[in-house]
Amino acid sequence: MLRNDDFEAAIFDLDGTLIDSNRVWEKIDRKYLQKKNIFMTDSDIRRMAAMTYEECVDVIRSKGVDTDAETLRREFNEMAVFEYRHNIFIKPNVKEYLTLLSATGKRIALATASPAELYEPVLRHNGIYSFFDAFVTTDEAGRSKDYPDVYLLAAAKLGAAPESCVVFEDVLKGIVSAQNAGMMTVAVYDKYSDDDVVTMRANADRFIMDFAEMLINL
Repeated sequence: MLRNDDFEAAIFDLDGTLIDSNRVWEKIDRKYLQKKNIFMTDSDIRRMAAMTYEECVDVIRSKGVDTDAETLRREFNEMAVFEYRHNIFIKPNVKEYLTLLSATGKRIALATASPAELYEPVLRHNGIYSFFDAFVTTDEAGRSKDYPDVYLLAAAKLGAAPESCVVFEDVLKGIVSAQNAGMMTVAVYDKYSDDDVVTMRANADRFIMDFAEMLINL
């Protein structure tokens, strides 16, 4: 089982991993779909909440609405800004775990598909922004989390070798891409990724339901 002394640097996803935000994206998705007169089942909307903008575009186009990732990103982010500033909170024991990592000299980065206009206010609002030594977005990396680029760039910003890094992710594709980058992985449970839990358990170096588990096995 992967332990905290097995790595030198930690790279965290944001949505669904550090913060409980997918419920907000579900609400945003519902508003958007209603505006576009698109019907989807509740289970499909929950899956959509954990998707990237590019994946959402494919779903929406399949329903007959012509859009692109940049347009969708702008529309969604306009609805999300207020929520990220005021109504989204970190998952249990996240701050305690970041405190432990910082106290033991671990370097910490954020690797996210969310832009700075979303990640910065939610991290500041929850009092954890200062724990991070580096921030990387998929836009900056140039490719989505279907590829390892964002994790490799985060490691480079931390001055850490990929094999000395661990990536915390709540979605399967993030786990796979991080492994393709040569990094260790911890799969973090989020109900919006329920369909992939079995596979994540089988593939990640460790699977946790709560960050408290990372505090126990030092």
